Amino acid sequence: MSDGLQAAQEALAGKRAWLVGGAVRDRVLGSTMGDLDVVVDGEPEQAARAVARAAGRAACFALSEEYGAWRVVARDRAWQLDVEPLRGGSLEADLRLRDFTVNAVAEPIDGGAPIDPLGGLADLAARRLRMVAAGAFADDPLRVLRLVRMAVELDMEPEEETLRCARKGAAALERVSAERVFIELRRILASPRASWGVEMMTELGATAAVLPELEALRGVEQSRFHHLDVYGHTIEVLERTIALTSAQPARARERDALLGEHGAELGELLAEPLADGLTRADALRWGALLHDAAKPLTREVRPQDGRVTFIGHDVRGAELAREVLGRLHAAGRLRDHVAALVRHHLRLGFLVHEPQPLSRRTVFGYLAACSPVEVDVTLLSVADRLATRGDRAREAIDAHLRVARQLLTDALRWRADGPPRPLIRGDELAGELGIPLGPRVGELLRELAAAQYAGEISSREQALAHCRAPTTDGDGRSPGATI
Repeated sequence: MSDGLQAAQEALAGKRAWLVGGAVRDRVLGSTMGDLDVVVDGEPEQAARAVARAAGRAACFALSEEYGAWRVVARDRAWQLDVEPLRGGSLEADLRLRDFTVNAVAEPIDGGAPIDPLGGLADLAARRLRMVAAGAFADDPLRVLRLVRMAVELDMEPEEETLRCARKGAAALERVSAERVFIELRRILASPRASWGVEMMTELGATAAVLPELEALRGVEQSRFHHLDVYGHTIEVLERTIALTSAQPARARERDALLGEHGAELGELLAEPLADGLTRADALRWGALLHDAAKPLTREVRPQDGRVTFIGHDVRGAELAREVLGRLHAAGRLRDHVAALVRHHLRLGFLVHEPQPLSRRTVFGYLAACSPVEVDVTLLSVADRLATRGDRAREAIDAHLRVARQLLTDALRWRADGPPRPLIRGDELAGELGIPLGPRVGELLRELAAAQYAGEISSREQALAHCRAPTTDGDGRSPGATI
C-alpha cells in the first residue's frame, strides 16, 4: 500500500469517498500507484487538508477552481493525491463522465469490492481501450491523445468504435491548450512504443492538429539514397533512436556491437534530467522526430541530374524545432537542446569524407561546434544513418559507424572532463600581442584551443609563441600573420 493511500484511508475513514481511475486500474495491473485520485461526497478542500495532516504536513493546494479539485503532494514528492467532488449526484453518474472504461472503476476508500458499472475490469483483462460514452471525445478532445498515450503506456488496443469516434474528434485538438497537449505528447514519446504511438496519432488525424510539421512530411520523396519518404524515414529514425538509447540488456548489447562498449557512460548521461520532466534520452526522441522537419521547405530537384536535395534543412530545421516546442510552451532549455540536435545532425556525416582516422583538430572542431549535445547528436546521426537504406547503403553505414565510434569515445571524454582549460585569457593575449580586444582575439583563442586539444601546445609560453609564429595552422592560416 502506498503512503498516500494509507493517509487517505486514515483521514477519510467512514466517509463517502472512493479511490477512482488510474490508481484502481494500476493496482489491478500490478503497477505502482504514485498518483492517486479520490472522489468525495462532500467538500474536497476539507478532505484534502485532512489527508495532508494524516500524511505529516504534506503540501495541499487548490488544483482547479472550475471543478473544485484539490491536490495533496508528499513532502518527498513520492506520491500525489487529487481530491475531486462527486459529479452527477452519484458514484455511477460520476464514473459515466470519465474517459475510458478502464478508468471508470472505483473502490471504497476503506476497502471493499470494486465498483465497475461499465465493464472496465473485463476490458482491462482483455487489454482493450473502450470509451465510456460516444460523446467522450467531444466532451474533451484531449482524450484523443490520451487514448494514444494509454495504448502505448499500458500496451492496450483501442476498440474500433472508440477509434472511429476519436478520429471524428481529432480536429478539435486545435482548441486544446498547448500545455495539456504537451503533457500527453511528452508521455507518448517517452514510451518504449513511441513510434507506434506517433503512427496511431497520424492515423487518427491527431498529428495534423497538434504537430502539422510532422504531418507535412508524408509523401515528400527523397533521393535514391533513401528507401522511404521523409515521414517514413522519420518514424524509423525514432525507432532506431529508441533502440540506441534503451537500457534493455539485449538492445544495449546491439548498441555496443555497433558503437563500442560505452553502456555505463551512455546510460548515466542519457538518464540526466533536462527540462519539463524529460531526460536527455527523452529529448533525443524529440530530436529524432523533428530532425528533418524542414525538408518540405527546402526540397529542390537539381536540373542537371534530377537529384533531390534538401540544402539547409538542418539550419531551417533548428529554427522550426524552436517554433514547434515554443508553440507547445516547452521550457527554453528543451527548445535549445532539441534545436542543437537538429542543427548538427548532419555534421558527423560530412566527416566521413575526411582522411581517417580523424585528426585531433577535426575532432575538436566537431566537439566544440556540437557542445553541449556532442554525445546526443552523435547517437542521433547514427540512428539517421541506420534508417537510410537506399543505394550503396551498406557501404555508407559502415563508413559512418567507423567515424561514430571514434567520435563517441571522444565526445564522452569531452563530456566528462570538459574542453581544455584555456592557457591564457583573452585580455592577457591582447595585451601581450598589443592588439585590441575584438574578433581577432576570439579567432586566436579558438586556434589556441584547437592546438591545445591536438597536443601541439601545453603552456602559456607556447600559446604566445604559437600566436606569434609565422607558421601555418591547421586551417592553412598563419595565426600571427595579421597581428
